[in-house]
Amino acid sequence: MASWSEAGQLLVWGRWLLFAAATAAAVAMFAAVVLRRAGYIRLGRHFDWSWRRPRRKHERKRRHGLAAQMFGHRKLLNDFRSGLMHLVFFYGFIVLQFGAVDIVWKKLTGNPIPYPYYGLFAWSQEMTASLVLIAILYAAYRRYGEQLERLKRGWKPSLVVWFIGLLMLSVLLTMTFERLSHGPSSGAQPVAAAYAPVSAPAAELLLQLGMKAGGALAAVCYELAWWLHLAVLLAFLVYVPQSKHFHLITAPVNLWYRRSEPFGKLAPVDLEDEEAESFGVGKVEHFTQKQLLDLYACVECGRCTNVCPASGTGKLLSPMHLIVKLRDHLTEKGAAVTSASPWLPASLWRKENFAAAHRMVTGEADWTDGGNRHADGGEGGEPTSIAWTMAEQAAGWTKSVGVRAEQLELIGDVITEEELWACTTCRNCEDQCPVGNEHVDKIVDMRRYLVLTEGRLPSEGQRALQNIERQGNPWGLPRAERAGWIGDCEQRTGIRVPTMQELKKKGIQPEVLLWAGSMGAYDLRSRKVLYDVVRLLDKAGVAFGTLGAEERNSGDTARRIGNELLFQELCRENIRTIHKYGIRRIVTICPHTYNVFKNEYPDFGLPPEVKVEHHTELLASLLEQGKLTPVFPRRERVAFHDSCYLGRYNGEYEAPRAVARAIPGVRLAEPERSRDKGMCCGAGGGMMWMEERQGKRVNVARVEQALAVRPTVIGSACPYCLTMMEDGLKAKQAGGVAARDVAELLAASVFGDGDNAPGEGDAHGKMG
Repeated sequence: MASWSEAGQLLVWGRWLLFAAATAAAVAMFAAVVLRRAGYIRLGRHFDWSWRRPRRKHERKRRHGLAAQMFGHRKLLNDFRSGLMHLVFFYGFIVLQFGAVDIVWKKLTGNPIPYPYYGLFAWSQEMTASLVLIAILYAAYRRYGEQLERLKRGWKPSLVVWFIGLLMLSVLLTMTFERLSHGPSSGAQPVAAAYAPVSAPAAELLLQLGMKAGGALAAVCYELAWWLHLAVLLAFLVYVPQSKHFHLITAPVNLWYRRSEPFGKLAPVDLEDEEAESFGVGKVEHFTQKQLLDLYACVECGRCTNVCPASGTGKLLSPMHLIVKLRDHLTEKGAAVTSASPWLPASLWRKENFAAAHRMVTGEADWTDGGNRHADGGEGGEPTSIAWTMAEQAAGWTKSVGVRAEQLELIGDVITEEELWACTTCRNCEDQCPVGNEHVDKIVDMRRYLVLTEGRLPSEGQRALQNIERQGNPWGLPRAERAGWIGDCEQRTGIRVPTMQELKKKGIQPEVLLWAGSMGAYDLRSRKVLYDVVRLLDKAGVAFGTLGAEERNSGDTARRIGNELLFQELCRENIRTIHKYGIRRIVTICPHTYNVFKNEYPDFGLPPEVKVEHHTELLASLLEQGKLTPVFPRRERVAFHDSCYLGRYNGEYEAPRAVARAIPGVRLAEPERSRDKGMCCGAGGGMMWMEERQGKRVNVARVEQALAVRPTVIGSACPYCLTMMEDGLKAKQAGGVAARDVAELLAASVFGDGDNAPGEGDAHGKMG
């Protein structure tokens, strides 16, 4: 009897020692991996990580949004099924942590943790483990059965399925064999069967199959199940920071330190830094530490790529792969710089993997074009698809033995120029990201390096920038013609728009400065929108003037393409002019100008008291005040296309719709992708002036989406969008549908314009 007692004691002590050793090793490896990756992040440019209390109202609001993102899964629930599945994982693992402690402690000491209402606690553990097991099976189905385009497939994504599946099975098996290991005379009876909805029936089944309660086999199975649970739990702990599941740690930090409003605001470049060897980002360590944290927060859910207009129309750019490739490159380069392996336990990794690095090789996919990538410019009617992009990225991102990460060029070997110049800066990727990643600033920073340091960019972009620099407009039309619209407007409308110079001589300070912008000043189609805004402001009794020849290009195109130098020159010149006339309110028809004035000019001295408005905001206000009254019905079915720079950048979705709804007879028909889910027209980020050489044209894809709701008019509130929608309608030969700015529709209703007035002969379609 004594020998059996001594053997039992040895078993208990051996279990304790092995448990302590395994746990210590796992925790040590976990800490080492986290610290090494934190070291890689510190290679980036300095970022202020101080834990300060948000001082501004909008900053506090953004911080409070952290709770909605983490605990409410606000963005994840945009896709309800996957969002619900992730909610089960998130709260399931929180609940099961208490159970894991209880399972381990019971085996080590023979006594459960004294949780209150222990029976209900045990019931919650079994039910939660079952729900998580069902959720992980559904996750596997979504990835490998349903095969969603946005989800990566292969052995790596399947690892987490096995980890979580085995972990849940080990929980349920441990509870089942725990019940069987207690004989009828045991003093440590498990909970009643009513509180064991899974383990009790499973134990009863095993008893029916011949396993004896309290027998040696049950005790051995309990021991094995317990060690399996512990082994999977500790292995998962070590695996998490070495995989995309590192987001469990980094995502909350990333969300806390995400950029405060305004959304998408680009950081200025100090062009007077005499110590700077280059401008922009030409190496991964040129990114800020916060930008590098983004890389480790990525969960590879593919939501960003799924909504990207470039990815969906057969371009190489995939926002998800952009982040993943930068992350892989940072890890490999960080390991080389710090001489610390990024993978633990290192013995599981072949030595040759440490002497290899990933690089991007395009054109490697074994892909048969099924109509999703339109190399001819894409005039077909097929729906947008990211399949080509996903396949090309997966095939192209390969590890090359004998290549060192520090020898690779960030732009070229890791991220191709084709990817960088495909971005329309629409921010749909960022708006969908559940962990707060910011893609656009990284792309623009790399563009800045190409333009400012290397002098490389597409020829059309170069021509547009040269034209802006020399003549103040992207077309290269004479600078002296910028004020030509004033005379043309008077001839067509009978309204003479005074310049600020003329008004100042008379001692008059107008209420509003109407900023024509390059599109309004030079583009004949955009002029029609500007003239209707002039007519409406005059009708409402608003006192306004314009700068005329003193107005300069806003610089948005130059900045998004990457020429920060040209942007800053234009910006400061415009601010000097605004100061000169004491302007306090600016209205523009261009969301790009609106965004750069409102959100980025203040960095260069635009006074905060200067109010910047989009024309739809002002028109909606005038309608609400009763200063404008739409009288004449316009029997139109309007599919409204949201401008990215008005909507996603500045959160204004309602003003243009309020204008349209105020018009008698107008009915709004929202396309499937609208408001914050709306798709870009394809003109942002300087793409208005550059050719799309791969895949389907973005504007054609967007027009197809609008035509799906059978409109008579595609409405917009941006001269870029208007141009792209009209070009798309021509490509689709949709003669019965017109593209109109909402200001044109309102003017037609207020003044009773004929059907053909805005488009000079382009007939409006009529509802049957």
